[in-house]
Amino acid sequence: MDLKPAFQEEFLLAMASLYRRVDVDIAGRQGVCIASGRCCRFEEYGHRLYVTQAELIYFYAVSLRPELDPAKNNSEAHTAVLPRTAGFPLPLYNGDGEFAPGCPWQVQGMCSARSGRPLGCRIYFCDSGSRGWQGPVYEYWHQQITDMHVEFDIGYSYLEWRNGLALLRRAEDQITDSAMVGGGPAAG
Repeated sequence: MDLKPAFQEEFLLAMASLYRRVDVDIAGRQGVCIASGRCCRFEEYGHRLYVTQAELIYFYAVSLRPELDPAKNNSEAHTAVLPRTAGFPLPLYNGDGEFAPGCPWQVQGMCSARSGRPLGCRIYFCDSGSRGWQGPVYEYWHQQITDMHVEFDIGYSYLEWRNGLALLRRAEDQITDSAMVGGGPAAG
């Protein structure tokens, strides 16, 4: 995965703008969130979260590299629940090499990466009254994100969330490794 768009302000501003429009759209639909955290416990609740590469790159910029967040909208309230400094490694895997259950960004029942969360997290609500509009609304906004892949020359892939996070981890490791050329950290 190429993380270069995470360092391009035009891409970050476009994604931030799109997510603001998504949030306004969803707020108008009045989905009910009871803050149970069930949506983040994938195996327990019987669903999966899928994301595009553009969503992963934006997540990386906003949640893992907050200095890149063009909106500077990272809430201290969310980072306050983190029992570690933001960034990898998160507990993505169990000791047996399988994915840990649920979203690794759910800490003490709360999302610790709310501002960078992907489209599915913004649209999904557990309440049955939201089920009728979620699919069509997701498809509409997903197409807008798909179009951004073309606009910003980002390879398109649609991945299960934790698989995407694993790719992000590898991509971040490659950035770190390339900064260490010559046996020491890159001069800054």
